[in-house]
Amino acid sequence: MKIGIQINRFDWAGGDSKIGSHLMKIAQRAEAAGFDSEWVMDHFFQIHYHGEASDPMLEAYTTLGYMAGVTKTVTLGTMVTGVIYRAPALLVKAVTTLDVLSGGRAYFGIGAGWNEEEAIGLGLTSPLESGRFERLEETLKIAKQMWAGDETPIHGKYFQLERPLSSPQPVQKPHPPILIGGGGEQKTLRLVAQYGDACNLFAAAGVEHKLDVLRGHCQELGTDYDRIEKTVFIGMTVGQAASGPDDVIKKCRDLAKLGVHHVIFSSDKEADMKPYDVFESHLSPALHDM
Repeated sequence: MKIGIQINRFDWAGGDSKIGSHLMKIAQRAEAAGFDSEWVMDHFFQIHYHGEASDPMLEAYTTLGYMAGVTKTVTLGTMVTGVIYRAPALLVKAVTTLDVLSGGRAYFGIGAGWNEEEAIGLGLTSPLESGRFERLEETLKIAKQMWAGDETPIHGKYFQLERPLSSPQPVQKPHPPILIGGGGEQKTLRLVAQYGDACNLFAAAGVEHKLDVLRGHCQELGTDYDRIEKTVFIGMTVGQAASGPDDVIKKCRDLAKLGVHHVIFSSDKEADMKPYDVFESHLSPALHDM
């Protein structure tokens, strides 16, 4: 099993001027502790689950580029980009750039988007009035065409590209893994089966049932269910996991039995490195052996 960390808050001690140094320390320490992947949310306001909307929040792809420069082995991605926030070709270009500059370490994390507050606040496309799932499918088609080197004009319902050129192409072939986030059974998981290389589910949201639904979509569409990477956001910080490692190992073992390949933890509010010592010595070896 792989392990990942989502860095989802930046309100660390020292204020805004210290965000960069704290982020570098966490990214490098997590990599040294055996984490396989590092993720950031694609939000512009902090979400209420983690704090106030006015709490510090960094733009995702600038942040991932910075993290790529201070790490060597971890894969990097958003968990996940709201499709309503960027023009598809710009998004493909950002992910491609990340993959090229990181030496082939990018994920393409994508979802329909949901945060109405930040969308309205910043003048972006409103997710609840946007045809967001249709936009998501068009974006997935555009990404695959651009990464295939096909410059044929695209005239969709929402997006028109006269020359969908992508140069350079990603280091990873045929393209960075497409991770589609969300557990919607009729639309999202069907898009995973049709276009995705990975899914992302919440551990508390009935993983076994969601994977059964995904398996059914794969059977209907003729997709190899086993080739899809099953990732789960475990809803636990590094510090919480380190305080009860045996319970975490059991929880992850149960997820592994369901076919989960990759579990993702959250970073802590405090930039404390001590929990990473437990991960490195105890949790990382146990989880990687599953």
